[in-house]
Amino acid sequence: MAEIIDVCTLEELPPGAMRLVEWEDLEIGVFNCAGSFYAIEDRCSHDDGPLAEGEFDPENCTIECPRHGSLFDLRSGKPMTLPAYVPVDTFPVIIEDAKIKLEVE
Repeated sequence: MAEIIDVCTLEELPPGAMRLVEWEDLEIGVFNCAGSFYAIEDRCSHDDGPLAEGEFDPENCTIECPRHGSLFDLRSGKPMTLPAYVPVDTFPVIIEDAKIKLEVE
C-alpha cells in the first residue's frame, strides 16, 4: 500500500536544487527542474553508486552518476548513456499546501 511522506516546503527546494530524503531502507533524490519536481532512487543501476552526488543538470533534467558517468533522465529514471542500461525507480511527487511530498511503497 502506498504511503505519502513529507519532503519539504516549496521554498526549501528552489529551481536547480536537490534534496535527499530517506524512507525505510531507501534514499530518494528529489529534484527541482525549472519548477517541475522529480524523485528517483539514489542508486545507479550500474553499480549501486549514489546518484545524488553526481552532476545535476536542471535544464536537461538529468543526473550523471559520479562513478562511471551514466546519465539518467530524472523524469523517467531511464539511463541515457552507458554503462547503465537498466532504469532506476522513480516516485510520484505531490504538491499540496505548498509542501512537496512523495508517494512511496
